[in-house]
Amino acid sequence: MKYLKAAIISLGSVSSQWISNELKKYFDKVDFLQLRKFEVTIDHKESQIFYDGEELGDYDCVYVRGSGKYAQLLRCISSILEQKERIYLPLKSSVFTIAHDKLLTNLYLQKAGVPMPCTYLVSNLETGKHMLKRIKYPIVLKFPEGTHGKGVMFAESYASASALVDAFTALKQPFLIQEFIDNDGSDYRAIVVGDEVVASMKRIAAKGENRSNVHAGGSCVPFDLPAKFKHSAIAAARAVNADIIAVDLMESGHGPVVLEVNSSPGLQGITAATGINVADKIAKFLAVKTINLKKIDSKLLPNLKISNQSKHLSVNIKIRNGKIILPEFLTNATSFREDEELIFEVKKGKLIIERI
Repeated sequence: MKYLKAAIISLGSVSSQWISNELKKYFDKVDFLQLRKFEVTIDHKESQIFYDGEELGDYDCVYVRGSGKYAQLLRCISSILEQKERIYLPLKSSVFTIAHDKLLTNLYLQKAGVPMPCTYLVSNLETGKHMLKRIKYPIVLKFPEGTHGKGVMFAESYASASALVDAFTALKQPFLIQEFIDNDGSDYRAIVVGDEVVASMKRIAAKGENRSNVHAGGSCVPFDLPAKFKHSAIAAARAVNADIIAVDLMESGHGPVVLEVNSSPGLQGITAATGINVADKIAKFLAVKTINLKKIDSKLLPNLKISNQSKHLSVNIKIRNGKIILPEFLTNATSFREDEELIFEVKKGKLIIERI
């Protein structure tokens, strides 16, 4: 039987501990490693990772998590691990730069065609003041870096926005200006694991507060996202090269928009709100991806209970202008994406579609 070893690298959060505990159901050995005990050595010959003074051992799967404060270390560790053969990492090294910078996130979302609020970047005070005269109010002002709603401010008028810009300039802080979307103080969080939204909730801002983040006093309730929202969340995860990520979305006048992504999301709030064991969903996904990468027979790991059985369903379809319209539940069940290549086997009265 293949011996599988996994590691979770984090700052020691409760969510990371939950995932570590669930990983023990699927891996033979799981190490819970503290990010602050890592160091990296780089020279012209090789790069090495050290943990607590010792060279980091070999793993089949490594899930790296941590806050923006450690973004460079997180990226460096992941980049070195990516050079090793047959080790699965759910987050590409670039994720830690992209996800912890709101401007970079917006650039990658825009490149992938993912809907998002209109965002403005200004380089100096004079340019900022000109920009404030041209846009509609209210607006949102953000620091490029920050989580849990920190560094997010709202301005109802040119006067209040101008005062905030003066303060940013005095502090020599770069900032982003973003269109305000009236959503009654609520938004949505989706946890994306692979090609699936495994849990989602609605976040509601506290009275007198525009930010819906739980850390800002907001509350959350379970909410099954419509298909369009799920599609946008999965597209956002793909845009930033993440197999596991939290995506925050909002309803706008032209459909769902993605506000930001979080590469190291907390699981307490969404687990309590939905009753879903999100940590187990993540752990099982990591195990499946690892055994697929290592080409291990899943029968050797009975805890995974992987089912590849097809289901035969009798449904009615619609044909419009020569196009077959499938019911939404079938589209969701297959997890097919608009941008992926598919194989079609066509016979009279029969159509088989498979992912390459």
